[in-house]
Amino acid sequence: MVFSSILFLYVFLPVFLLLYHIVGTKLKNYILLAASLIFYAWGAPKFIFFVVGSLVANFYVVRQLYLQNNRKLFLILSVIINLGLLVYFKYANFFVDNVNFILETLGMQAANWTKVALPIGISFFTFQSLTYTIDVYRNVHKPLDKLTDYLLYILMFPQLIAGPIVRFNTVADDITDRKANETIDNKLLGVYRFVIGLSKKILIANVLGEQVDAIYSMPLNHVDSGIAWIAIVAYSFQIYFDFSGYSDMAIGLGKIVGFKFPENFDNPYTSQNITEFWRRWHITLGQFMKYYLYIPLGGNRVSTRQRLYFNLGLVFLLSGLWHGASWNFVIWGAWHGLFLILDRVFLVKLFARIGKIPRVFITYIIVLVGWVFFRIENFNQAIFYIKKMFSFQFEKTTHIFDTEFLFMLIIGFIFSFITLLKFGRWFEKRTFYSELKLKGHLLYILLSILFLLICSGYITATGFNPFIYFRF
Repeated sequence: MVFSSILFLYVFLPVFLLLYHIVGTKLKNYILLAASLIFYAWGAPKFIFFVVGSLVANFYVVRQLYLQNNRKLFLILSVIINLGLLVYFKYANFFVDNVNFILETLGMQAANWTKVALPIGISFFTFQSLTYTIDVYRNVHKPLDKLTDYLLYILMFPQLIAGPIVRFNTVADDITDRKANETIDNKLLGVYRFVIGLSKKILIANVLGEQVDAIYSMPLNHVDSGIAWIAIVAYSFQIYFDFSGYSDMAIGLGKIVGFKFPENFDNPYTSQNITEFWRRWHITLGQFMKYYLYIPLGGNRVSTRQRLYFNLGLVFLLSGLWHGASWNFVIWGAWHGLFLILDRVFLVKLFARIGKIPRVFITYIIVLVGWVFFRIENFNQAIFYIKKMFSFQFEKTTHIFDTEFLFMLIIGFIFSFITLLKFGRWFEKRTFYSELKLKGHLLYILLSILFLLICSGYITATGFNPFIYFRF
């Protein structure tokens, strides 16, 4: 089940919200947990018992970690449970495929292997489970007393499938008591945020995605520089509005039920270097990597610059691999890791000599090249598109873009870069962060109904439309 489906919008969500708001405070968590289990089981019924079973095991291991003296042993056991399952389900096929490739290259017989199916959202809920383990181990927060509260933290349907990655210590208190957060204002703001996210996904990302898919399935001899640039620029807006749209919807749903989930995006394409880009793109993943991997490796306090560069490179190689078990994601992670290192070596100082807009433009081009590897799994095809982009051969092409696509491409550009302007910063603050009076609420309610109906029409016409990050 996805947020951007008629089933979710007009059956699951209304029934859940009705039940959630008519029961007493003590039952709200149980209703939310039951809804989350149904939500996950609807899309992946064969994995629901595996997911719950692994979480139950981790809950009791972490409890022993908190109570026993040999804490490190239970820490290691919990990490093995979480990462072991992630490695098996996500990377076993990748490992076997590469081993078989080597064997066949050497003229040997490939190993027989039955492909392992990937549980939906495993990368996200594994990281959340790890934050629980590590936060308890570090005494940042005590463990939850009730198994159902722990299951709720991991499986809560608003952020279960594609984040944001919610660190345990940031929501631990809200799990047991969030009555103060459940105000009418917060619930209405949650509805508005949800509809904004839905509109980003349906009206911008999906429209762009149709043309992006069409371009990347074209015969390569039909591709010129113009097509290559349009494709990757459109994809950059598609993935941004798809993923940030999901995050908006998750944050909005969280607000409705009293949770304050962390922001996941902050106008990433206005970044002036790659280091800043990663403070603005998929913020919760960056924070996880920082607090649970980069800093334990030594962070910025290592003895040599070589070790610092090694740590940065390793973190982003693993970040790329986290996105998918494929070499194109490893290359994408290495690409970003390279420019993070170059920022430290000389790029930030070099960029300081040029204006803000040139810095933003160059950073965006670097990001676009990375997106080519992210979008195209075949390495040779990715290199072909990059060569086409920078050959600047704008030949006549038979590919014609429809008006709707071009309009949404312009809309994507405007809303990706609007905060470079003073008006854009005012507009963002007004839309997301300002307190609303009665007239403001009435306007937002009318706009929310209007955009919900428009999105519903698009969904009905186009059918199933999963989010890009669901496969990670």
